Amino acid sequence: MGAVALLFALASTGTAHADVGRNSYDRGDFKTGADYWRPLANKGNVAAQLKLGQMYEQGSGVEKNYTSALSWYKKAADQGNAEAQFNVGTMYDQGKGIAADKGQAVLWYKKAAAQGYLNAQYNLGVVYDTGEGALKDKPQAFAWYSKAAQQGDMDAQFNVGTMYDQGDGTDKDKRKAAMWYLKAAEQGKVEAQYNLGIMYRDGEGVAKDGATALSWFKKAGDQGDPSAQFNVGAMYADGDGVKQDDGQAIGWFLKAAAQNDVEAEYNLGVMFRDGEGIDKNGPKAIYWFERAAAHRYADAAYNLGMMYRDGDGVPSDSAKALEWFRKAKRLGYEGGSDKDDPSNEQGIPI
Repeated sequence: MGAVALLFALASTGTAHADVGRNSYDRGDFKTGADYWRPLANKGNVAAQLKLGQMYEQGSGVEKNYTSALSWYKKAADQGNAEAQFNVGTMYDQGKGIAADKGQAVLWYKKAAAQGYLNAQYNLGVVYDTGEGALKDKPQAFAWYSKAAQQGDMDAQFNVGTMYDQGDGTDKDKRKAAMWYLKAAEQGKVEAQYNLGIMYRDGEGVAKDGATALSWFKKAGDQGDPSAQFNVGAMYADGDGVKQDDGQAIGWFLKAAAQNDVEAEYNLGVMFRDGEGIDKNGPKAIYWFERAAAHRYADAAYNLGMMYRDGDGVPSDSAKALEWFRKAKRLGYEGGSDKDDPSNEQGIPI
């Protein structure tokens, strides 16, 4: 996380100058804004110091200079401003204007977080979650994520849900996981929407509800999540939580397969091979099975072997059948029987 947009609550001293500076900045006259803010900052005005730090960090009205940005942020931070403390932390974290120092970043994040600064709380959660800047400490990560989540941060809400879901840093509690996923999902967090779909589909932490599962999968799918798109397709294919509809299933599988979702590719192969919801089409079945096999899906390779062995939708070709059966074995396929495998009939070792 970088420094965030700054809010201003200027003291009465120099307010007229600051208003002119802010108005100039808003009009895009960054240099005039800097000229007005600099005297205020030199007199110790915290908001002006913050703004100059941001201008030097972004190169707005002044030449970009991370060292100067850090200097101004530190002046405001030393006066106890939480936002400035967070910005100093991010610059140590990212090595902007000073050598990267994760330990110093954590110290500044803690100053800001102690004042309730949301982004600092979240970053501390990441620090203790990953062990970058401090010893990995999952309960500490959970505690800091929780503080940020309670202030409405959707990423923190998702992380709290995940930790409850997995029993990571806290006791496993599927009901609380679902509750926090819901908060994040309602703010548009795609991973939370997907996880809620799983929970409603399987009845984990919530009452099993196929229609609600489908609704959350669709929300995530509409945001482009391929796993969610596949699950919507699977629910339409199975009539799970919705009226069975092979046409809808194919449409959603195509969305997921366009993003290389291997299960969607495999299911499309099956549907084109068997004529489920669409006319049978051997070449298209071969195409999708080959896509899935290229993504190391053993069942797809095995089905290709069967199609070429039996001449199912394609001309019979024992050499190609053998090639695909062998690939299926290499990919770990263990199903079927000896009679299904032409290599065994011909006494050729796999």
